[in-house]
Formats: sequence, C-alpha cells, structure tokens
Amino acid sequence: MRGLSMNVIRLKNWRYVMRELLKNKHALVLMAPYFILFAVFTIIPVGMSLVLSFTQYNLLEMPRWVGWDNYAHLFVADDVFLIALKNTFLFAVITGPISYIACFIFAWLINELPPKIRAVLTLILYAPSIAGNTYLIWQTLFSSDSYGYMNSFLMKWGVIMEPIQWLQDPRYMLPILMMVQLWLSLGTSFLAFIAGLQNVDRTLYEAGAIDGIRNRWQELWFITLPSMRPQLMFGAVIQITSAFAVAEISIYMIGFPSVDYAAHTIVTHLVDYGTIRFQMGYASAIATVLFAIMMGTNMITQKLLRKVGD
Repeated sequence: MRGLSMNVIRLKNWRYVMRELLKNKHALVLMAPYFILFAVFTIIPVGMSLVLSFTQYNLLEMPRWVGWDNYAHLFVADDVFLIALKNTFLFAVITGPISYIACFIFAWLINELPPKIRAVLTLILYAPSIAGNTYLIWQTLFSSDSYGYMNSFLMKWGVIMEPIQWLQDPRYMLPILMMVQLWLSLGTSFLAFIAGLQNVDRTLYEAGAIDGIRNRWQELWFITLPSMRPQLMFGAVIQITSAFAVAEISIYMIGFPSVDYAAHTIVTHLVDYGTIRFQMGYASAIATVLFAIMMGTNMITQKLLRKVGD
C-alpha cells in the first residue's frame, strides 16, 4: 500500500509539473535559446571534462580509462602542481577579499556623489579593467634595468645601488602580480555594486529611522547590504573566479614558465598540459580540481552572505 501511495504522489507531482510547463510555455520558448547555449557550451563540456579526467587522452588516440591515476599523480607526484596550488590559494586569499571589499567601498562612496561626478569617477575607476596596455605599464614600472621607474626612483634616493630584477626574482613575482590584480579589480563587480546601491528602496531608510536605526553604519548593515544580496553574490562569484583563475597576468608579465615556478598557478599548469603537451586527460583532472575549489568557495561565500543583516 505504501508503494502504491508513493506512486500516486509521484504521478500527481508529474502532472503538476507538466501543467505548469504548459501554462508557462511562452516564457520557456523565450528562455530556450539561452538554456540550449548554456547546456552546449557549459554543462556538456564540464561533464565531458569530468569523464576525461579519469582517462589518458592525447587527442591522437582514443581515451584509455585509468581511474584515479591522474588525481593520484596530481597530488602525490606532481610537485609543480603543489607549487601552483599554494600560489593560487595565496593569491586568492589575499586579492579576493581585498578586491571585493574595495569594489564595494568605492561603489558606496561614489554612490553618494552627484550623478555627473559619479559617472566620471566610475569611468575612471573602471577603465583599468578594460585597458589594453595594462601589462605594458606595469612592465615599464618594474623594468629590470635602471630605466625602469621603480629602479630609477630607488637608485635616485639611494635605497639600492643596482637595479633589482623585479620580474625575474621569485621573491617579488607574486607580490607584483597581486598588485596588478588589485589594480584591475574594479571591474564587473564594481559596476554591479553601483547598480545595486542605485536600486535600494529609499523608503527603507525612512522606515529604519522609525525603527531605531541612528547612523550610517547601521543603515549599511541592516538595510543596504541585505537589499543588495543578489549583487553581493554576483560580485563574490566574479571575484572568486578572477582570483582563482589568474593566468593571463602571470604569462604576459612574468613569462611562461616563471623562474622556479614562483608565479605558476593552477590555470597556467592547466594551460601547460592542455595546450602545450596535449595531455587532455591530465588537464581535465586539473580543471576538475579547480572547478571543485571554486564551487566550494562559492558555497562558503553564500553561507556568509546569508548572515548579512542578521
């Protein structure tokens, strides 16, 4: 009897789902192109990468199932990956929270300005993230000869006696990359925060004043941030992705591979095995590990953001 009742419940639920689908068929038709593209270019590739991570595949031969061998080699025998893992976590832990907080603080301050001034400052702060000559500027600043601005300044003031090899010395590579990443961090998240601040219902502040809110910090915690949860979550996803997926900055500024792998990251390791060695099974294992790290970090961030305003 219990099994029969469960089947009846499932049948009723199925009929309910079908009825709702037919009721909203026009909306589903309009959303279908996005879902098709998302499935073809995101869901299916992620699934294929997960399957290929358990194989040995070099694009020339058929994939050969090797089980957990790729993951075992990744964490036990691949010393370069462990260096990349350490560099990536260090980079993400430092630049991720700082850039996220900086995006919100700048957006919050700019939001208080008149519209014309706000538009100009938004453009100025957003410009580095879309500038094409970013790496040229920083390479000139940290050039290894005496004509580099940093070396020239330090030698002029007697701090150093000879030029420092900024982009070749492992001691300076990662800190410089962090500086560049922070300089570029006022991008999409910054714009999302400004949009979120603009859309906060102003009547909430009036109601908050009646309920006992007395200063701007209380307004920020109890009204502004809870009203911006979608933008805060979107900004967190963007910042987490950019922090863990850093590769372009390292390749263009430091070179590939970097000296002693001091600027090696998970993504540069993925590029090495995926586009240079064509070991696609092993590269898929690296991509899967990175995907798991990002998913875990996003889940933790979601739990933290739910507590905003409590």
